[in-house]
Amino acid sequence: MTFFKPNDHLKSIVNQVLESTWEQFPELGLNQCALTLLVYDTPVVIEKEEITFPMDFWQHPIKGFSYRGDETIYPASVVKLFYLVAIYQWLEKGKVEPSTELDRAITDMIVDSSNDATSLVVDMLTDTTSGPELSSDKLLQWQDKRNEINRYFQGFGWQEFKNINLNQKTWCDGYYGREKQFVGAKGENKNRLTTNAVARLFHNIVAERIISPERSQKMMRLLQRTLPAPVNDTLEENQITGFLGESLDSNAKLWSKAGWTTQVRHDAAYIEIPQQAPFLLVVFTEGRKNSQNKQILPFISQLIIKGLNS
Repeated sequence: MTFFKPNDHLKSIVNQVLESTWEQFPELGLNQCALTLLVYDTPVVIEKEEITFPMDFWQHPIKGFSYRGDETIYPASVVKLFYLVAIYQWLEKGKVEPSTELDRAITDMIVDSSNDATSLVVDMLTDTTSGPELSSDKLLQWQDKRNEINRYFQGFGWQEFKNINLNQKTWCDGYYGREKQFVGAKGENKNRLTTNAVARLFHNIVAERIISPERSQKMMRLLQRTLPAPVNDTLEENQITGFLGESLDSNAKLWSKAGWTTQVRHDAAYIEIPQQAPFLLVVFTEGRKNSQNKQILPFISQLIIKGLNS
């Protein structure tokens, strides 16, 4: 049972988009992508750059459709969306002390997708640090602390969070020392997310239903991207080029969190376009060739927009 109401019209749009995508990119296997789409009939109200859903929005079911939306996939930096929520919850409850350095790390984690910044955030969430290998007893204690992030999100009681894993840091080169002990020799304890889990969390941030409206608005300000990406800015770190936002023009508004490695390319985006219903789209793709292909995600978002317009 999903948190959104499956919609036949959206199912038709998504199926057509996927068929066109597989035709255009035959190297993308049917089991190498996952997608969740939510569309909002009730428009958001934007005042003073703050996003506020009217209260009557919650009286209506959310329309959506997903393809392999419950498949667990390594999320790369999309997991930072969850760390963002967790660290603001910790700040709200006084479990960590606010500081200029923590604010800098939170900003760099989301705006620039910095793995170094994320390392600090995870350390503060779990009272752990990376380092040399640990003895069995000490490793168990360390693992228990690191799993505090999982316990927090399991506490939501949402079906979409049942099989996810969020207890690993993100890395540029790989796991070493106690981090390698924890992730396992074959990476069996890697982070895992589904497009449905990401969509539900992101949806509640957009709708200001996570922690508090004020905290949600802070998150959205960090997630907002400037469109279009500068012509001379080809770095993936802009989280627009090669991702869902690349197909948008300057009239659109984009809030997003991308993730990529040599094996995956993902994006989660909430998009507003004038004269069109706002929508939230999460797309995961796997495979070495697909992860290096910067055309797939913009192709998908462009077709979704055309489908919604029709």
